[in-house]
Amino acid sequence: MPIVASAASGDVLYQEEFEDNTTGWARLANDNGIMDYDGGGYRMLVRQPKFNFWSIPKKNFTDVRAEVDVIKLNGPDENRMGLICRYQAGNYYFFVISSDGYYVIGKFIGGMTLLLGQSEMQASEAVQKGTLNHLRADCIGNTLTFYINFTQVASATDTDLPSGDVGLLAGAFSEPGVDVLFDHFVVIQP
Repeated sequence: MPIVASAASGDVLYQEEFEDNTTGWARLANDNGIMDYDGGGYRMLVRQPKFNFWSIPKKNFTDVRAEVDVIKLNGPDENRMGLICRYQAGNYYFFVISSDGYYVIGKFIGGMTLLLGQSEMQASEAVQKGTLNHLRADCIGNTLTFYINFTQVASATDTDLPSGDVGLLAGAFSEPGVDVLFDHFVVIQP
């Protein structure tokens, strides 16, 4: 995939409102769950415990600021929902929250999940329980910064993935039935 040409700071590099179900995001329904366009958003329903869904638009970027709105539709508050950046061949950085008020930055690399800058998900008052949350992930150089509802909650550094795709992630811990809806996904030149 070619890397997107240089852009000025603040330029929109990619935007998705999920109004048209032919824009290339994964559409599937099986025993593991559902990923599909739904009512002007993008829905992920995770039917299996300890399982993640992720979807990408098949782009390639280096430095980005990715933002999305996400809301829990149903299921347990102990869940995962968020953004990914620098996706390459199944490896990526993730920025996730849970509906019970926790967040984490991490990476999935070589089949292993590693948290960055913390040993477990941390509680934050920035996470709005039971309502919509606005997430922002800045992947700039080797610095990864996470904002929840316009409040910076964490920053970490890592050099393993210098470029790649952006995307969305939702997952279940021990209780299945995580059902979330994403909307207003935008990738901006930092």
